[in-house]
Formats: sequence, structure tokens, C-alpha cells
Amino acid sequence: MDLQSRKLEFIQEFLKLQSEEAISKLEKLLKKERNSAEENEISPMSIEEFNNRIDQSLKDSKEGRVKSSKELKSEINKWA
Repeated sequence: MDLQSRKLEFIQEFLKLQSEEAISKLEKLLKKERNSAEENEISPMSIEEFNNRIDQSLKDSKEGRVKSSKELKSEINKWA
């Protein structure tokens, strides 16, 4: 059975469900899978992108657009 057929069969079975609990579990599972898929969609940078980011970081550093780790820790502590 191909994926499209399996999806249709799943939808048909889902529509027959009468259990609020079962539907909630499936919703949670779907949300978890969607979030996981989005995390896995990160693609690697090209060498050109990587070099551009390095150049921009060096420029930011020279122009004072950086924060020390101490400053970052202080900001993070304010989040809580």
C-alpha cells in the first residue's frame, strides 16, 4: 500500500473515532511529529554563506556589535 492510500485509510479510521482522549493523543502526536520535522529541515550552509557569516561576524566585532559572555549570562538571568 502506498503512502497516499495509507493516509486516506488513516483519515477514514480517524473520522470514526468517538473518543476525545484518543483524538487528543493523536493531536499531540501529530504536533510532536510536525515540530520534529521542522527541526530536521535545517540545511547546511554553502561555503559562500559560511564565509559571508564569518566576514559579517568579524565586521560586527570590529564595530563593537558584540556582547561578552558575562553580558549574555546577565540577560539570560533576567528571563526567568
